[in-house]
Amino acid sequence: MSAPFDRTPTATESSQLSFDSLGTPLHEVTFVIVDLETTGTTAGKSEITEIGAVKTRGGEVLGEFQSLVKPEESVISPFVARLTGITHAMVDDAPSIRSVLPSFLEFCVGAVLVAHNAPFDIGFLRSACEKLDYHWPQPTVLDTVTLSRRVVSRDEVRNHKLSTLAAHFGTEVSPDHRALSDAKATGEVLHRVLERFGGYGITTLEELATVRQAGWAKRQAKSHLAKGVPAEPGVYMFLDGTRRVLYIGKSGNMARRVRGYFNASENRGRMAEMITAAQEVSSLPCAHALEAEVREIRLIGELAPPYNRRSKNPERNSWIVLSNEEYPRLSVVRSNTALEKSPATPLGPFRSRKTAQAVKELLDTLYPVKRCTAKITASNLASHRPCVSSQVGQCGGPCAGVLDRQAYLDDIAELFEVMAGDFTSLRSLCTQRMSRLADEARYETAAEVRDAMRSALSCAARAELVQALRVVPEILAHAPGPEGGIDLAVIRHGKLAAASHVRGSQVVGESFAAIAATAEWVPAPGRLPAVTDSLPEETRLLSQWLRSAVLTSARGTWSFPRAGANYHAQESGAVRLSDPV
Repeated sequence: MSAPFDRTPTATESSQLSFDSLGTPLHEVTFVIVDLETTGTTAGKSEITEIGAVKTRGGEVLGEFQSLVKPEESVISPFVARLTGITHAMVDDAPSIRSVLPSFLEFCVGAVLVAHNAPFDIGFLRSACEKLDYHWPQPTVLDTVTLSRRVVSRDEVRNHKLSTLAAHFGTEVSPDHRALSDAKATGEVLHRVLERFGGYGITTLEELATVRQAGWAKRQAKSHLAKGVPAEPGVYMFLDGTRRVLYIGKSGNMARRVRGYFNASENRGRMAEMITAAQEVSSLPCAHALEAEVREIRLIGELAPPYNRRSKNPERNSWIVLSNEEYPRLSVVRSNTALEKSPATPLGPFRSRKTAQAVKELLDTLYPVKRCTAKITASNLASHRPCVSSQVGQCGGPCAGVLDRQAYLDDIAELFEVMAGDFTSLRSLCTQRMSRLADEARYETAAEVRDAMRSALSCAARAELVQALRVVPEILAHAPGPEGGIDLAVIRHGKLAAASHVRGSQVVGESFAAIAATAEWVPAPGRLPAVTDSLPEETRLLSQWLRSAVLTSARGTWSFPRAGANYHAQESGAVRLSDPV
């Protein structure tokens, strides 16, 4: 079945648009509803004999276009003449398509083209442009056949022909196989169809672009679940018959967003499956959108809903640590036990073990750190035999003859500095190594070094942002709300401790005093970055929000190292200042 848009989707349409996004309201769209009469049914072989069009916006007619067209090669068959009433005598003095087409294209500039069975009419117009070497402007096209099938069931009409739909809706103009009359009737049908889409929450041109037929009837049957969801910021949860949470989402307007799951614009397969299983929608109102986002993160992390992809399985994060041995070596771990035993600050968390392994291999190459897994102590040092890596100069520990533990630790002092957050030596050594590899024409290996360096820096930059906010005992900040008023937040050790929304700026101070007094107590973070009372994703979200917020007061210092991970990440191109944290 054809999609309602007869063109290649634009970048705007290539991904699902949320109902919190602002599209082009349908009442602001200029439509040109067009109908053609032709000598036959095949574009390129048959020719246009009449063009009729109506230009509308917001239900108001802005203009009309009508012209007979004299075919240059084809003949009007008796059947077509009887059907349309157009004869050769009528078109003998009519202009050719070469004269009519430019005027029609000018009439359509900036408008969305609409036709009943659009592939037929648009196919003839496009073919005429190609034949005459005119530029086809690639307009957005709506097909009222396809759209009507979405909202007018077979229980209402026996088919979706223009005459049937016009009779069903009681249009003022009846189609009669003349171009302008049929265009007017199609325009009335279009607006009746759009009214029905509006009842399902589809009010923008972009939302119409996502309409699909599959599974919509099942979602419509569940639309009653959206009743009672408040039109305010908060978190909504879809539950099955056993009250198990299937999916958690957040929105600045929960009622509008939840309704979106039951209309034709929701075409994600996983969501259709989830809606089929859902039996209830529960909502948790919040003070503002920031609190809604935070609570969504916490609930997903706690409940792990099967239909949410993000924020699940934080235990799968990987870290790079130095082992607690006489001669420490690097390893990739996931357990908190290994983090606690490390003599240096762990580097991470990395979102994938593969990325962590690539960074570890880079550090092994840049610094003279022990590579072999043999555990060497003072008692077995004398009997230790060099490993294979030492034979090719890739092990910097006892295998390479460094038998004094302190000398070994001195050799990898710069590695300890990297683990502690000073990436000066890492960037310098990576730059030197990439230069050598480029001189040797080993460009792929140089690219691997660059990518691993950027992975290390971007990961460390995220961790630095989180840690910088976690050490601050308390921050009071506010920002303008999206629909007026002021959003207030109390942040303690990187966790949202309290939130509120006020209407006037004169009560901000009093409101802060009230919510700070009852805000959640948050303990200071431990030595290890992985052991804390706040989720890293929540802290990163708060850091992002604080970029545009106004700080009212703070206890403690919120700052970043002048030449820390964020500095080196920006200098190396691993992250940009505009990147979200």
